[in-house]
Amino acid sequence: MERLPKPFYYLEVAKQVASRSTCLSKQYGAVIVKDDRIISTGYNGAPRGRINCCDRGTCLREVLDIPRGFGYSENCAAVHAEQNAIIFASYADMVDSELYLYGWDLKRNAMVQAPNICKLCQRMIINADIRAVIIADPDNGVPNAQVGYGARTIIVQDWVNNDDSYDPDGGDYANYRV
Repeated sequence: MERLPKPFYYLEVAKQVASRSTCLSKQYGAVIVKDDRIISTGYNGAPRGRINCCDRGTCLREVLDIPRGFGYSENCAAVHAEQNAIIFASYADMVDSELYLYGWDLKRNAMVQAPNICKLCQRMIINADIRAVIIADPDNGVPNAQVGYGARTIIVQDWVNNDDSYDPDGGDYANYRV
């Protein structure tokens, strides 16, 4: 029997965490791992005490026809999976850790294509001193036949070195004003 490589093991855990998501469009699960130990998990959903989109039966982003990659802070009720995982972990545990992210597109009934990390989550990941982000990606990265998808790794220091904080074409910053 061939054992599942550790990155895909943690991505499969993130897949299960994503199943707790309350989003009507995309379910994401995040798992933070350090020294081969799960530090924290998170999924996307409304903050505690607020009504989840799945309970409400509507998604504000869909109602307003907001394109992917824009307007999350103003037009989405959810806290992202990455944010929830970071919120529930201790800083000391996150230093030099990895964050694994898995996304499922409910509308297509398939993995999220070309998944990425939003600008706000990037900033939180940088400040948490997470070393790398490993994303389940059906079209890119290192494939694994056992799970039927690939994974790609982002080295967080690359986000720091290639700072695009003030890029006018950079997603949530398209309407940035000083």
